[in-house]
Amino acid sequence: MSFLRATIFSLVFLLAWHDAAAAVKVTSPDGKIVFTLQVMEREELRYSLSFDQQIIVKDSRLGLRFRQQAAFDRGFQIQQVVRAGYDDNWEQPWGERRVVRDHYNQLLIQLGDNSGRRFDLRVRIFDDGVGFRYEVPGQPGFQSVDIVEELTEFHLPEGSTAWSIPGRDYNRYEYLYKKTGLGDIRTAHTPMTLRTPNGAHLSIHEAALVDYAAFTLEQRRDNVFQTRLRPWSDGIRVKTAAPFKTPWRTIQVSGDAVGLLNSSLILNLNEPNSLGDVSWVEPGKYIGIWWAMHIRDRSWGSGPIHGATTAETKRYIDFAARYGFDGVLVEGWNTGWDGDWFWNGELFSFTEPYPDFDIHAVSDYARSRGVRLVGHHETSASVSNYRKQMGPAFDLYESVGVRQVKTGYVGDAGDIKRVDDNGVAHYEWHDGQFMVNEYLHSVQEAAKRKISINTHEPVKDTGLRRTYPNWLSREGARGQEYNAWGSPPNPPEHTAILPYTRMLSGPMDFTPGIFDLTFDGEQSEQRVQTTLARQLALYVVLYSPIQMAADLPENYEKRSDAFQFIVDVPTDWEQSIALAGEVGEFVVQARQERGGSNWYLGAVGDDTSRQLKIPLDFLPAGTTYTAQIYRDGPDAHWKSNPYSIVIEEKTVSAGDQLKLFLAAGGGAAIRLVPEVETRNGE
Repeated sequence: MSFLRATIFSLVFLLAWHDAAAAVKVTSPDGKIVFTLQVMEREELRYSLSFDQQIIVKDSRLGLRFRQQAAFDRGFQIQQVVRAGYDDNWEQPWGERRVVRDHYNQLLIQLGDNSGRRFDLRVRIFDDGVGFRYEVPGQPGFQSVDIVEELTEFHLPEGSTAWSIPGRDYNRYEYLYKKTGLGDIRTAHTPMTLRTPNGAHLSIHEAALVDYAAFTLEQRRDNVFQTRLRPWSDGIRVKTAAPFKTPWRTIQVSGDAVGLLNSSLILNLNEPNSLGDVSWVEPGKYIGIWWAMHIRDRSWGSGPIHGATTAETKRYIDFAARYGFDGVLVEGWNTGWDGDWFWNGELFSFTEPYPDFDIHAVSDYARSRGVRLVGHHETSASVSNYRKQMGPAFDLYESVGVRQVKTGYVGDAGDIKRVDDNGVAHYEWHDGQFMVNEYLHSVQEAAKRKISINTHEPVKDTGLRRTYPNWLSREGARGQEYNAWGSPPNPPEHTAILPYTRMLSGPMDFTPGIFDLTFDGEQSEQRVQTTLARQLALYVVLYSPIQMAADLPENYEKRSDAFQFIVDVPTDWEQSIALAGEVGEFVVQARQERGGSNWYLGAVGDDTSRQLKIPLDFLPAGTTYTAQIYRDGPDAHWKSNPYSIVIEEKTVSAGDQLKLFLAAGGGAAIRLVPEVETRNGE
């Protein structure tokens, strides 16, 4: 459907509105999901959502409260409704799928009260869920607006099972997901995923978070969760002025767990690319001086085991060039790491290297080997110090050919240090409005130099990579480093939960690929609780356009047969199809290489071994493939025998099934390379 046709469609329904009832509904294109808005008793605005004729969100409140103005909560009536439909495809410059279908029905509900105040509720409903947002037009008395509370609720089905991490706790998003009943949740970050008693799967989140505070979910009454906007240091939630619009409040919906993985809802609710030509944004794989510091073989600070030296970086560059990696990440190259850097972010210089690191010589050497430096800026949450240096820091990187920068904001939640114009320090949240704008500012400044950003200790992903394609990836969950020093390390089910929770928001720089799984000894708590085959599978299961081979070069060369999969696997995809899985139990993901015919399949499980039969009907008919299989050995187990791996080849086609054994904490990684193409039936 063209945009013009969608516009005509909306006008027809506008003319028919005068016959409508007080309750308005909009249905997904396939007819399965229905959003209903009503003015209830006490003139409250409430919405509900049904799926397959079952209520999945009961009557839930809507509205906003302000410091200066009367609230948008009661006394509003539906004044006009504009309906629209849209169906089109758009292309990602990089991503988990090249072409994304954007197909929705839209409801624009114009609301007003007796005093002439007004706001709109815009609803877009897709086959994979719904997004809605508040849009407040310019009007008298709203030249300055302080939002003190958002009333949006999600009244969820009693008896549902949820997977969540706590909101408003010190460690930001870096917690292990817990499987609980709704009654056990006080606060939760989003995405929060749940399974209803009827088997429907929902994920609550938000899209297009710009110039607004992120929200966590807070359970107010039984099964009723309210959006709690993260406040500024002075307690105000959002500082704005009309006209303004909120981010989209999103509910992804599927009849099964796998359907959530195949959703493009969050991306579709973001604005198109605003940067123009982004051919300079380059997905790829990198290695780095990183893991050695987490396992204490090297240090970030200066001294006898300093990691970021010219000589050590050249060694990594040689390894990257030998195996076709695009970049080498170097952490600890700039002054400021000595001492307790966690609390001393003001000491960081982002343009002054340590004496044993020659950034110009290293970047020239990398360029001569066909490799780029991947830059690193750690702020230790002292963002005013970083803001002052950001321009010169990016200029330096641009001058030496750096095209990707990993930024870090290590610090407890609520301890972002903002220094105002009077020199007074204030402490903000990583996901408050101030930092939402600060993260985006870094991305925009980087784009001016054709630099891409990988944010660690970030605000949660809400799909802004569509609008700013140089925002390549981010952290925002417990990554691989917790296996080096976390107490406890990530358990086997962690990466079988992430695809259904954190990964629904967007790419994650998890940093897979550890081959020395028992680096601190087999009896140490500090070890990687997976098999070797699972580390390979994570490159397919956990999507990111930039993937790190996180271990030390010498550990890869000891196991060159398994390392071949990391060398081969791409990071940019033509299409991605989740094939099977259950939240926290297992997931099977297939992806086709962008611009190529090769397919890759990854499967990971929890702490229970299992046998899977995977139909290969996603492959094109009439083509046979060589399946290069990296799977758990029959005696593999993450704890007792993590290195048991079978590497073999089979000939397969679309009509076949692959039988896969996943050990406890195990996985399988498969590369499918076409052999012979024939016409159907010949």
